[in-house]
Amino acid sequence: MEDTLKELEEKKKALYKKMVEIGDFRRGMISVNYRKCGKSNCVCGQPGHPGHGPQYLWNTTIKGKSYAKNLKLGPELQKYIEEISNHWKFVQLCEELVELNEKVCDLRPIPGVEGKEEQEELKKKLEHHFRKNLRRKWTES
Repeated sequence: MEDTLKELEEKKKALYKKMVEIGDFRRGMISVNYRKCGKSNCVCGQPGHPGHGPQYLWNTTIKGKSYAKNLKLGPELQKYIEEISNHWKFVQLCEELVELNEKVCDLRPIPGVEGKEEQEELKKKLEHHFRKNLRRKWTES
């Protein structure tokens, strides 16, 4: 069943409303780590012992730079878990919104051009735009 433009616009508004309701979010992940201290007489050095821990570590990479933070078990860890979960909800809603917008773009009519002069101006403008991008590619190679 094909959706009409009006129905798609309503779905789009509903998605925006859901995005507002998400609340705070952060990207990243939480890992649980066990570490061995390296002392020869410590229990963590014995075979089969997992090590000291668990330690909870939040980490992410933003613009090529890594960030990490040790989290305390309790409210701090719970807060980070909820924020990361909200981030994944946000990402999913963004994906749905993009798909919906593509359908809207397909249904919207192409704007008309009045007269040959306006059409020629538009052609020149578009050719100039693509020629400029083509020159960039040639100079980068």
